[in-house]
Amino acid sequence: MGSDANAHQDGQWDDHYWWSADGVRLHARIYPGPAAAADAPPLLCMPGLARNARDFEALAPHVARSRKTIVVEFRGRGDSAYAKDPMTYVPLTYVQDVVALLDELAIPRIATIGTSLGGLVSMFLAASLPDRIVGAVLNDVGPELEKAGLDRIRDYIGVGGSQPTWMHAARAYAELNGAIYPAYGIHDWLRLTKRTHRLTPEGRVIADYDKQIAAPLRLAGDAAGIDLWPAFRAFGDSPVLILRGRLSDILAKPAAAKMAAELPRARLVEVAGVGHAPTMDEPDALVAIDAWLAELPAQ
Repeated sequence: MGSDANAHQDGQWDDHYWWSADGVRLHARIYPGPAAAADAPPLLCMPGLARNARDFEALAPHVARSRKTIVVEFRGRGDSAYAKDPMTYVPLTYVQDVVALLDELAIPRIATIGTSLGGLVSMFLAASLPDRIVGAVLNDVGPELEKAGLDRIRDYIGVGGSQPTWMHAARAYAELNGAIYPAYGIHDWLRLTKRTHRLTPEGRVIADYDKQIAAPLRLAGDAAGIDLWPAFRAFGDSPVLILRGRLSDILAKPAAAKMAAELPRARLVEVAGVGHAPTMDEPDALVAIDAWLAELPAQ
């Protein structure tokens, strides 16, 4: 529990560790933000299903120029420990884990930036603790998700072996995800692969998550019949930015438009040339996020 005494060499963040209610040691990166924004609600960044804190390695330093930024790693990802019970790899457990962190840090109110799974956790946080959420970015996710895209994710999560080099891993990752980022070159794929993979002690490159995160997804009828619109509406009149990859197979354009019409301060921005999900360092996304930041309460 607690933060490392020394910041990383680049001075951007401190590592912070905390414990879940069921004894899993969890990790977050904390970017301190400017002293002038010390009273502003911090930003809580939450990555997608198979992602980790490195998902925000470009965005977090950018938004931390405005206010304190916390990037969590859900259990079973990155430097967070793997859970003994794979059935705890579900959104409601992630909500409990995040709330434990916020309580430990004595943070009363936050704005969230969530990609995919992270956006679902944002909605559940709003539903359970509406007074603590002052705004949200939902990155290519919402209350209505496309079955075809979900099936695609279920097919690849938790499978796959190791690669001998980063270049081999990048080419394999590109083959799997080429339709999502069609304009990417090999250097882009290397950058993305290094965000999502790690080296084993034997020097092999593997995906940086516990393959058991797939276990709850294998259950028949997973998430079927759950109405997530009440959770989305729980954002109320807070500023909500809906980012949608124009090629997304997860968040359909009509569903995103419906989301934007549902809340008084919701805004939809499509990110050109990418699918699920934008990395949020695209120019379109950064401009939209900066405008959203300007709408957040100063204290």
